[in-house]
Amino acid sequence: MTGNATHETSGPSETPLRVGLVGYGLAGSVFHAPLIAATDGLVLDTVVTSNEERRAQARAEFPGVRFAASPQELWGRADELDLVVIASPNRTHVPLATAALEAGLPVVVDKPVAGTAAEARGLAALAEGRGLLLSVFQNRRWDNDFRTLARLLADGELGDVQRFESRFERWRPQPKGGWRESGDPQEIGGLLYDLGSHVVDQALTLFGPAALVYAESDVRRPGAAADDDTFIAITHACGVRSHLYVSATTAQLGPRFRVLGRTAGYVKYGLDPQEADLRAGVRPAADRPWGEEPEELWGRIGSGESPLTGGGTPVRTLPGDYPAYYAAVTDALRGKGENPVTALQAAAALDVLEAARRSAREGVTVKLPAPSSNASSSATDSADTPFTDSADTEEQPV
Repeated sequence: MTGNATHETSGPSETPLRVGLVGYGLAGSVFHAPLIAATDGLVLDTVVTSNEERRAQARAEFPGVRFAASPQELWGRADELDLVVIASPNRTHVPLATAALEAGLPVVVDKPVAGTAAEARGLAALAEGRGLLLSVFQNRRWDNDFRTLARLLADGELGDVQRFESRFERWRPQPKGGWRESGDPQEIGGLLYDLGSHVVDQALTLFGPAALVYAESDVRRPGAAADDDTFIAITHACGVRSHLYVSATTAQLGPRFRVLGRTAGYVKYGLDPQEADLRAGVRPAADRPWGEEPEELWGRIGSGESPLTGGGTPVRTLPGDYPAYYAAVTDALRGKGENPVTALQAAAALDVLEAARRSAREGVTVKLPAPSSNASSSATDSADTPFTDSADTEEQPV
C-alpha cells in the first residue's frame, strides 16, 4: 500500500484494461467509478444503468463512457471488456458475479460478496475453475487508521495485543428506508452485513481466524426492520479478543480504534476522510495529496493515561489509499501481483457474520471450525435474475 493518489501499474505500451460497471447508485458513482478512472491501466468503458438521470451524471463526469441497460446486454459485449465490477444491491451479487464469470470475465464484487460463506466459496471455486480473477471490494483495508495500526503492529509498538476494539458508529435516529434497512432476508440488509463486513474483515486481516463468536443485535429505531445496533465479540485462534461495534443509534461516538497491547495502547478517533471527499466530488489526482488528515486527528500511543486528557504520544496517521485497491487489481490482471482481497477471505468473514447472526438470535457463543482450504458448495445459478439499480440510491455499501 502507498499514499500516492495514482499508481503506476502499466507501461506506456500497454493498452488500458476496459471495465464494465454494473450499478450506478452510491457505490458505483461515488466509490467505484472515480477510483477506476483514477487508476493507471484502467478505463471506465461501460456503465450498466437504465436510469436516465444516472446516465447523465456518469456522462458528465466520464465523457465517452458507454451504457448498457442490463447486465445481459453487458455479457453480450464480453469480448470488448477486461473486467466487470458488481456495484448493485446485495441480493444481486451472487447471480451477477456468476453470470460474469460464466461469460469469461474477471470480476470485482462490492462487499458483502454473498449472503452466505457457502455462496462465496462457490463463487471462488467457479472463478478458479475458469482461471479468472474474483476480487472483493473491501476498501476499508486501505483506511488511514487501519494502515497506521497495521504498521504499528508490524513494528511491535504495542507489544502482544490483548484486545482490539473497533467502532463504526453513526447517529441516524430516523431510518432512511430502502433495501439496506429492509427486514427481507433476501435483501441481505442491516448493519451486521453492511458495516459489519468491514469491521470483521479488518479484525481477521490483523489477527487471523476466529475461533469463537458472540453477538448482540438489535432493531432500535421506530420504523426500522433490520438490525441497526450490533456488537460482535471474536476470540481469535491466536488468543486476541476483538470487540466490534456497528450502530446507527450512537448519540455519542466512541473511538474508531482502541487497541490494548502488553506494553502500550493505541487510540484513534474519527473516520478516514476518503469517503467524505469522494461524496463531495473530490477525486484522487497525482497533483494533490489524497487521504491525508490534520494533525489534531492523529491517534495516540501510550500507557497509563487517557488520550483525551493529553496522555500518550501523537502518531502521524498514514494517508488513506483506496486507489491502491484497483491498482492491485490491475497488477493481478496483468500477472504482476496478487489478488488484493480474495473471495475465500471474504468467505471467512461471512463465517463470522453468520455465526454472529446465530449467536444474537439464540443467545449462545458459536464455536467455529478450524480454517480449511476446502472451497465447497456451488454458487447460485440464477444468471437471469432481473436487475435493477433503482433502489440503491441512498444506502449503498460504504
